[in-house]
Amino acid sequence: MDLKFHHIGIAVFNIKKTSSYYTKLGYTRNHTIFDPLQQVNICFLEKEGEPILELIEPVNDNSPIAGILKKNGVSPYHFCYSIKNIEDSITDLKSEHFVLINKPVNAVALENRKVCFLYNKDMGLIELVEE
Repeated sequence: MDLKFHHIGIAVFNIKKTSSYYTKLGYTRNHTIFDPLQQVNICFLEKEGEPILELIEPVNDNSPIAGILKKNGVSPYHFCYSIKNIEDSITDLKSEHFVLINKPVNAVALENRKVCFLYNKDMGLIELVEE
């Protein structure tokens, strides 16, 4: 498997409020994008030499992020890895006891590249994004 680290996903109640702390730490905030599939707003933060951060804010109670926030509050909840072929990577990860949470879909926040989420009880939730 050739997984390359891409970003850390962080569930937040309010992108504007949370991103203000990161900008004080030297991160640059990109514009916010609405993802209709997940019913969330998404904003990426970047700082040279540091991991990319993805802030994810629910727009309603039907968003899967709303449940994460109710249970854990603001918190990192997934790591994302870029891969060359999403279908091959899914097959490889399933052989390592990962469970596919959702089939690949095009992500508006990632230039409509295919993404999916998988879960492993010993590693947690990961996202794959096809290069």
